[in-house]
Amino acid sequence: AVVGAGWAGLAAAVEATGRGHIVTVLETARTPGGRARTVQVGGEALDNGQHILIGAYRDTLRLMDRVGVEVERVLHRMPLTLVDPAGKGLVLPRGPGPIALARAVLALDDWPLADRLALLARSARWALGRFRAPPGQTVSQLSQGLPDAVLRELVEPLCVAALNTPARAASAQVFLRVLRDAMLAGSGSSDLLLPRVPMGSLFPEAACDWLMRHGATVRMGHRAQSLRPVPAETGSGGCRWELDAETFDGVVLACPAREASRLTVEVSPRWSATAASLPSEPITTVTLESPGSRLARPMVRLPGEPAQFAFDHGVLWDRPGRFTFVVSAAGHWAQAGTEATVAAVIEQAAHALSGRGPGDPIRVVACLSERRATFRCEAGLERPPMEVAPGLVAAGDFVRGPYPATLEGAVRSGLSAARHFR
Repeated sequence: AVVGAGWAGLAAAVEATGRGHIVTVLETARTPGGRARTVQVGGEALDNGQHILIGAYRDTLRLMDRVGVEVERVLHRMPLTLVDPAGKGLVLPRGPGPIALARAVLALDDWPLADRLALLARSARWALGRFRAPPGQTVSQLSQGLPDAVLRELVEPLCVAALNTPARAASAQVFLRVLRDAMLAGSGSSDLLLPRVPMGSLFPEAACDWLMRHGATVRMGHRAQSLRPVPAETGSGGCRWELDAETFDGVVLACPAREASRLTVEVSPRWSATAASLPSEPITTVTLESPGSRLARPMVRLPGEPAQFAFDHGVLWDRPGRFTFVVSAAGHWAQAGTEATVAAVIEQAAHALSGRGPGDPIRVVACLSERRATFRCEAGLERPPMEVAPGLVAAGDFVRGPYPATLEGAVRSGLSAARHFR
């Protein structure tokens, strides 16, 4: 049984089915995808958040291809680009990661030469140290001494985008692992891959179709209620698991950390407590319409607050005049409330969008918030291990591993969980 039809659960289900297991997927929601899904808002299909991939997400891209998704059709590939609304900023050219980074940094003529050289020197030091940091070090501590422009325009945006955690609290080790894989995992690994279709069409719906075509059972709208071990027959070793009155040889808990904690509180109290104690961080996505407007690039970095990035759906979805503004590490703005957040985003949009007249309106389409979008990837954070008990494993971006709460982290966790069963 796989509990949860998010990206981790579907990855586990596809892998287990491919290995010959008889798989049943149980999902509380009516639609698959977990925290990266398509929802209906006012009769319109919208994503519950603006998600991106990068070229280094090898396992995610392979899995999408495996279930029949035409990756090049559904994703807009572009070099890593961190530019402001005026189009100024870092743009990585094609080529090997370290060389591309050096060329991109040296081309930043808005920065003093000393700032550019300081960033390259620090990057070289991280590489020579094999992208490792002490367990308790934060990204702010890792970056101490770098010029203010480097911190403000590069380190902070990258950290918030990748870890959904402010640099002052974020794990330096996880941040360096993301940088290492983006820079050193081969040509195109740092490329941005921006969805051109709704998140449901990007993978979850195709995965469910693939599973049912290959004999798996997918039950939507089914919340798992109880889980208990069932002793195996004498001499066989191990145990089986009773999940809501059905017995399974193994179970993958691919639900959110709090749900997994609820199901395991009697089975493994220590694992349950670790999962329950994970701090979380919200993400808010505001969708706006401004006919005739555009952004300098399909994705731009925004100065100020609350949103850090904006996306132009005229380029990505062939929806001219529609934009999404993403507020990551949104704890402060969640407390301020939806009205204050939307008002501040509209003010950002008025400065970021080009092609609109002074009095042209900006209409709010939707403001969607995931209160527990990701775990807060803090320095020294203890994450629960994959194995909960014999025959019972967990999968999800929150499970112990080298990555933050990303789609790739979720997929890799799901694949590992399925491979646990021989």
